[in-house]
This record gives sequence, C-alpha cells and structure tokens, in this order.
Amino acid sequence: MLIILLGSVIGFAMAHELAIVNEREQGDTVVRVAVGEDYQEDMVVNVEPLAAKKFKNVVRQAYDYSCGSAALTTLLDFYLGRNFQERQVMEGLLRFGETERIVERRGFSMLDMKRLVTALGHPSGGFKAEASDLETLDHPAIAPIQYAGFKHFVVIRTVYDGRVYVADPALGNISFTLHRFLEVWDNNVLFIVFPNGHKPASGLELHEEDMRFVSDHIIAENAFKEFPMLHVKSEHQLQNAIYASFNNAEYEYRLKVDENGDAVVGDDGSFVFETDIKTAEDGGDPDKFNILVTDGLVEEGQGINKSLRYRRK
Repeated sequence: MLIILLGSVIGFAMAHELAIVNEREQGDTVVRVAVGEDYQEDMVVNVEPLAAKKFKNVVRQAYDYSCGSAALTTLLDFYLGRNFQERQVMEGLLRFGETERIVERRGFSMLDMKRLVTALGHPSGGFKAEASDLETLDHPAIAPIQYAGFKHFVVIRTVYDGRVYVADPALGNISFTLHRFLEVWDNNVLFIVFPNGHKPASGLELHEEDMRFVSDHIIAENAFKEFPMLHVKSEHQLQNAIYASFNNAEYEYRLKVDENGDAVVGDDGSFVFETDIKTAEDGGDPDKFNILVTDGLVEEGQGINKSLRYRRK
C-alpha cells in the first residue's frame, strides 16, 4: 500500500512538473524556423512594439506645454546619466526659473533650463549655430523648432548622412533631412549641457535601428511614391494619372536621371521622381496597363479595390 501511495505521489509530481508552462515576457512570440522541412523547430523571440522602440530613451511629455521639461529630462537621463522623472524636472524649473513668466507663457524657456542645470552642477550655454555646426556637433543639444504651427523643443542626437536625428518628446525618435530641419529650426539656437568631467551615458548615441525612424511627412511621401495615383498636388487636387489615361496606359513612376544617367537631385537634396505614361498608340505594353477599378466593378467581382489608410491613436 505504501509503495502504491509513493508511486502515485511521484507520478503526480512528474505530471505537475511537465504541465508547468513558464511565463513569457511581454512581446515573446513563437516563430517556426524552416517551415516545410524535416528539421523545423519553434523559437521564442521577443518582439518589441514599434511604439516602444520609437520612444526608447526619450521622455514622453506628460502635458501639451511640457516639451521643454521632457526634452531636458531626456538630456539629463540619457546623456548625463542622471535619474530624474519629468515631474521632478518640472518642479526644479519652477523653483529655479522665472516662475511668473513660466505661468504666463505656459511653458519653459532655455533660461529656465540653464538656471536648473547650473543648480545641478552642470555648465551649459545657449549658442547661435549654422548647418555646418550641426554637422560637427559633438554633444546632444536641445533645439527649439516651429513644427505644424507650434513652438516645440527637441533634443538633437546627431547629424548623420544628411539627416538630423532627434529625440522628440511628442513623437519619439524621428529624423528630418538637414534641409527640412533648417526650415523648422527656430532662430538657429542650440542649448548644450556639458558633462562637467563625468563620462557621458550612451543613451542618445545613434544606432542602426534609428535609421528606420523618420518624420510623418517622409512616411507619407514614400507612400505616395509607392502609390503615385494617390499623390496630392500642392494645390490639393487629387492626381490620378491612371484615370486620366482612360484606364488604358502603361504607367511608371521612376527616378529621374539626366543625360549621363545620373539621378537628378532637387533643391532640398532629395531625389526627383517622374511619371511616364504610354498608351497603346505610344507603343505601351498592354500587359503592363494599369486599370483603375471602380466600386461598380468590385461589386461585380471584376476587380479589387485598394485603399491606403492612416491610423492615429
């Protein structure tokens, strides 16, 4: 009887051990490797959401007016190695800054930032700069910009290969072309906080994954290059070259080149694209004709209707 009881306990313990499933971390995803092969296997990989990646090492502003405190907190934490919350930095700015003017303008200034970081023991300074200064910048810097009709503070991480990579308290890690950044840069001012003998942290250094983060207008521009028939002209008239060609043309959206075969670059430093439409009379290839599918044809099962949507939180 004792042997039977002991065997039951051991059997239950083994079954319980085998039945335990270890808890997975948030973002763990099972990926099957070599699908269709005899040696396929399942691997657990951790996938970090894009929203989390975009705000990696960026303090997200808690209020509409707190971009200055969030930008300064980002610089203090991820470059100077301090460990502050935005609320603490806001309290410090209110204490050491021009409190009445902060309340009046509902925002913080570079002078308020300078007074706070001086109290924290860090030398700092505001500087007038040019594009060449941005390209040789060896410290992250806070910069005021006017973007989408609002005044805003961002942290310039670095300038690399003609792009300005910034930590934006509202949008996260994004980048602009240098030409575009110069357009939105307010008064060409930089505010730099120096480490004061301490080894800087590496949280704002540029990494390969940062190359994927671009501003919203770049995403839209690339989408219209992929779907040129949806391109919106500057006068806000919808261009639909396929419809204009009466659904009977070979349509190509391609990089524009000069007589030497080199890519044409516009005034803003970006490549120029052009549209080429050939009808049957022009010798176009009928197999490459693009057809604009109407809703009526879709309902009759003669085509597929495609649409491009943007999702906002």
